[in-house]
Amino acid sequence: MSYLERFRVRPGARVQLAAIDPSFKDRHEGQDAAAAEIDECRKRLVDLQEMLYVERRRSLLICLQGLDTAGKDGTIKHLLSAMNPQGCTVVPFRQPTAQEEAHDFLWRVHRATPARGEVTIFNRSHYEDVLVVRVHDLVPKSSWSRRFDRINAFEQGLADQGTQILKFFLHISSEEQLARFKARLEDPTKQWKISESDYEERKYWDEYVTAYEEALSRCSTEHAPWFIIPANHKWFRNLAIGRILVEHLEGLKLTYPKPTVDLEHIRREYHAAKHPAGA
Repeated sequence: MSYLERFRVRPGARVQLAAIDPSFKDRHEGQDAAAAEIDECRKRLVDLQEMLYVERRRSLLICLQGLDTAGKDGTIKHLLSAMNPQGCTVVPFRQPTAQEEAHDFLWRVHRATPARGEVTIFNRSHYEDVLVVRVHDLVPKSSWSRRFDRINAFEQGLADQGTQILKFFLHISSEEQLARFKARLEDPTKQWKISESDYEERKYWDEYVTAYEEALSRCSTEHAPWFIIPANHKWFRNLAIGRILVEHLEGLKLTYPKPTVDLEHIRREYHAAKHPAGA
């Protein structure tokens, strides 16, 4: 079975994260065994992104979601950095600014979506508005509960205009998160990432799981599917996302555009002039 199908949340399915093993690693024994396949995915993404860019008919929106330390930054750094930055943009969604809060919750999101030919990666996304606001009771249930339908309509509108939408939930265990927090404490190059709020948020683990389960269940559609990626093993996370992206983009049958000039005329007039017969 392709990874595109294996990890996809089927429309209408009821997600139960407890039933999905975050340590799943398929047939690979470890990172070394998967390294060549990951590298091949990176190389293939380079070619596929170039074709998407020059074709200028469609765009790609990648949404990365997950609890703290799930690996959103790592995915961008180790996998998606293979893409040409000329046609790829990373957009982090942090706490809304005063200007953003004065608008509809999708205003700042729509402004960041990719133009035709481009790839945009959302590091967190519009789903924060049915996750954090729910867990911390920032808006009433009557407000956030209506946002699922609005998100689906928003994504349908993007798809109708040619945007391919792939959404990845990076699934880690509570124990793995704690281990990664501890590793950050011991690593001077990562200590800047640590804050007390990271540990405070762990108190809401179950509430976040419930919120994610509803978002994944209600907002995985044919045109904008969610994928639940086992992410306890960072290398497998990269492999799974890489294979899904490659499989999806190959399925688009991307092609290079036909030339807009007379190639034979150019060969005759320019190449022959510089290389006359008998030279």
